[in-house]
Amino acid sequence: MKVGIIGLPQTGKKTLFQVLTGSTVPEQAGGAAKPLPGTAAIIDDRFERLVKLYQPKKEAPARIDLVLLPKMEQDTISRGDIFRDISDVDALCHVVRAFADESIYHSAGSVEPIRDVEMVNAELVMHDQIFVEKRIERLAASVKKIKDERQVKELELMKRLQAHLEGEQPLRLFPITEEEDLLIRSYPLITRKELILVFNVGEDELGDTGLLDRVGERCRAGKMEAMIVSAKVEAEIALLDSEAERRAFLEDLGIAESALQMLTKLCLQALGRVSFFTVGKDEVRQWLVRAGSPAPVAAGVIHSDLQKGFIRAEVMKYDELMAHGSEAELKKAGKLYVQGKDYIVVDGDILNIRFNV
Repeated sequence: MKVGIIGLPQTGKKTLFQVLTGSTVPEQAGGAAKPLPGTAAIIDDRFERLVKLYQPKKEAPARIDLVLLPKMEQDTISRGDIFRDISDVDALCHVVRAFADESIYHSAGSVEPIRDVEMVNAELVMHDQIFVEKRIERLAASVKKIKDERQVKELELMKRLQAHLEGEQPLRLFPITEEEDLLIRSYPLITRKELILVFNVGEDELGDTGLLDRVGERCRAGKMEAMIVSAKVEAEIALLDSEAERRAFLEDLGIAESALQMLTKLCLQALGRVSFFTVGKDEVRQWLVRAGSPAPVAAGVIHSDLQKGFIRAEVMKYDELMAHGSEAELKKAGKLYVQGKDYIVVDGDILNIRFNV
């Protein structure tokens, strides 16, 4: 699961990337900026509690791949570099400046977060529109020479996509069948990707939900998620020595979750992923699987052999395990469930896969 971080210049996306990944972003030594990859461990309170319960030799939280993409300036937009980079990610995190600071310039001359959201969205829609128009031209010319059924279907689909985009609507909102999806899955259509808006505010605005209220209808209409963060505050928190100090700092500011917790939760939600766990004295590990997946598919996330030789899954429910305090007490209560191939894995399940290869 790879999430690309985009934004206009001076939005705080570099600071946020450094906070999320714990890495340092080097200054570009001339030439065009390149995508910068990083990873971040998903922070999940359930995982922390399972580690505390089992005291394993090894702990392995799930991780999310993040890519800091070049800032969206006129030259990167006109060259098209930024769009090639965006096409390689699963979802987009658009960092939007919403903090006031006269010492930091804004490329548009003033801080207007909703305007910036609409401007970037328009650029993304325009990119897809140009691609679709060119594809229509090629398909129309090809169909005139040889009437290939697949190309005829794709041409008809492309014309519908074109009409949708001309209405300034992202392709996330375009209804598409599985057969149609196969026709265009490999194409670099950016607005098909899930989009998360991260409004970077000042410290004094962290508890203010006014901005989220203002963009709420736009988000619902455009199938976007939104959150508020202060990258500056998060950077200060990251410098603290212990987790206890960081939690206390967040509590003092009235922040329920860190930026990483909020962002990864929205990413999992947007991309339709759920977490499940494997536990024991040797290791506690968190895994991610597509929502609605049957147990053998989840087993395959752990190892392909487990999916091939799947027999059954022994399932513990996280809340029930925490309520009883141990596996032994859970089993006494008859709360260890044996499930077959048709069982759909639920967020928070603890699985032990029985298999034979």
